[in-house]
Amino acid sequence: MSADLSLYLVTDAALCGERGVVETVREAVDGGVRIVQLREKHASDGDVVEQLLALSAVIDGRALLVVNDRLDAAVAARAQGSRVDGVHLGQGDASVLRARQELGPDALIGLTANAPEHLDAVRALPAGTVDYLGVGVIRPTLTKPDHPPALGIQGFREFVEASPLPCVAIGGVGIDDIEPLRAAGAVGIAVVSALCAAEAPAAAAAEFRRRWQSASVPRVLTIAGSDPSGGAGIQADLKSIAANGGYGMAAIAALTVQNTQGVRAIHVPPSDFLRQQLDTLSDDIVIDAVKIGMLADAEVVRTVIAWLDAVRPPIVVVDPVMVATSGDRLLDTAAESALRELLVRAHVATPNLAELAVLVGREIHDWADALAAADALSTQIGAAVLVKGGHPDAEEAPDALIDAAAGIRQQFAGARIDTVNTHGTGCSLSSAIATLLARGLDPAAAVAHARSWLRESLRESSALDVGRGHGPVHHFAGLWNRGGLTTRPPAADVAAAWWDGIAETRAEIDALPFIRALADGTLQREPFVFYLAQDALYLREYARVLAEAARLAPTSAEQAFWAQSAQGSIVGELELHASWLTPAQGVTAATFAAEPAPATVAYLDHLRATAFDGRYPELIAAILPCFWLYTDLGERLHAGAFGSRPQDPDHPYASWLATYADPAFAEATAQAVAYVTDTAARADDATRARMQRAFDLSSAHERDFFAAPGSTRDAT
Repeated sequence: MSADLSLYLVTDAALCGERGVVETVREAVDGGVRIVQLREKHASDGDVVEQLLALSAVIDGRALLVVNDRLDAAVAARAQGSRVDGVHLGQGDASVLRARQELGPDALIGLTANAPEHLDAVRALPAGTVDYLGVGVIRPTLTKPDHPPALGIQGFREFVEASPLPCVAIGGVGIDDIEPLRAAGAVGIAVVSALCAAEAPAAAAAEFRRRWQSASVPRVLTIAGSDPSGGAGIQADLKSIAANGGYGMAAIAALTVQNTQGVRAIHVPPSDFLRQQLDTLSDDIVIDAVKIGMLADAEVVRTVIAWLDAVRPPIVVVDPVMVATSGDRLLDTAAESALRELLVRAHVATPNLAELAVLVGREIHDWADALAAADALSTQIGAAVLVKGGHPDAEEAPDALIDAAAGIRQQFAGARIDTVNTHGTGCSLSSAIATLLARGLDPAAAVAHARSWLRESLRESSALDVGRGHGPVHHFAGLWNRGGLTTRPPAADVAAAWWDGIAETRAEIDALPFIRALADGTLQREPFVFYLAQDALYLREYARVLAEAARLAPTSAEQAFWAQSAQGSIVGELELHASWLTPAQGVTAATFAAEPAPATVAYLDHLRATAFDGRYPELIAAILPCFWLYTDLGERLHAGAFGSRPQDPDHPYASWLATYADPAFAEATAQAVAYVTDTAARADDATRARMQRAFDLSSAHERDFFAAPGSTRDAT
């Protein structure tokens, strides 16, 4: 089994205080702890065995139970009927080889590690001896004063990258460490004081669990029948899981012959084949939630129950498929009895009114009676019940979530949606709820979000035009409408496409008389000074446009970059221009005395208009060619693309050409390209297209700007 190590509680009797270890563990497991490590360094083996027996009883299979170091106590507790799933050993504790031999191949064995030599020792062990490493400390902690030097997040990341085994982060871990540790490769976080000393361990654990789940894509398994028409069963479940942000997996419990008009035949594969599917999945993949739909007979139901008892997934949603739309019972008495046992393992059950009536053993007369029946069923099975109400002819289609133990009785109103495309609605709703619960939503919020999504999918269902009976819901209508179907390119692809898109413009720049004469040193002073004078006018306004980009920037890093670029245009580049134009005075009004040429006016009008429009993406796209084209030209001049003359120290414009290949400017250009193309990669299709148009137009203006000196009478 691939164990769920996401939230790992290490006990500390002193921190648990008067509440005690057993009660603290019970509450923490209620909140979502997935593995409990009993750590009792100084108690006798007999006392540890007694604690393991008590902990096994309160955990009741809802989480894994391991003991720190005390292998003999684990063996003894197992002999007395306790469910002890394994041990966690330190580098100096009992041999992991002995632990594996004593506890068997299915036990969970962890090992403390925090140094390269520990990894060498792990690699020397036979495969499968150790399941995971507890790596730390991450930060100094008072719960283990003799700990090694703290690794920190980066040290943990480096350890994970070198480790052959999954790593759980331990030591000084707080709730705000969840996202960075997960990004660093942690498969879980081990906490002590944050839960043992918490005023409300269940609430604290639930928040840890929610933060962990929200930082990842939940892995959701559906166990149900197959619908070849794609509207119900596992096909609907997988679509629903994906539409609600999960990764879907499926174990097929039955094969059906059906379409939108009805079911024609059912084939039930051998139950041992179903168990092989389930075991193969859970051996490799940590399963965050399970949705259970059509189970055709008692043997299949019992097979699923046995697997659930072995794996104990954290979320189980059961859609008790018992009654056909026609009102016919789909299961025999033995299967219905087994299904009741399955419901005891559920966290949420989603019966329709007919199924609710069967489960409570009486007729349901109206909506108030349905709520009372759901309350009774919730009390009986110890799980939340989502009762789905409304008569096909009624104007309203309410639902209600009833959890007797938690005191939840929340109704959800909604007008009936006028559509015949209702095939697979029950499957879709239950799998959506399972996915949203696995994403960290509480049951009421999960139901509210799932209903909103399903109602949207029902409203848009006619767009599919599938079949001549009760068609399917449109699972991805909202995603398609809001996000489109075009793949968003990565930033590197945007950069390549935009650069290739101006290939003709770049070739035209290379061929300009001004560029060729500048490269070979034959350019007369007059056209060069003309170019500098126009560029001074350009830079003064370009700096203002850069400042506007800084004002609109969505992040502080981008804001600082564009502001620094604006300053560089004024302080650095204009001073260089003044050294040619007004060397005696420096940068003064005389530096900007030239009459702006048409190309200068056109370019600046384009930049000002883009800035005035106030859309940051288009503005930075318009700014980019001034960085990119100049850097590219300078690098190629110095690389010999225009001959060896630009590299000659006696070149009349050598000092000027050196500025084209300035490494600092090249670095700034790379950053500008990154900011612009990252923004384009995240943008929608329309924004990205507008950005490219702004970029292309600025590139053409750059070409015309370079061409202007050659079109004046001074360019001789």
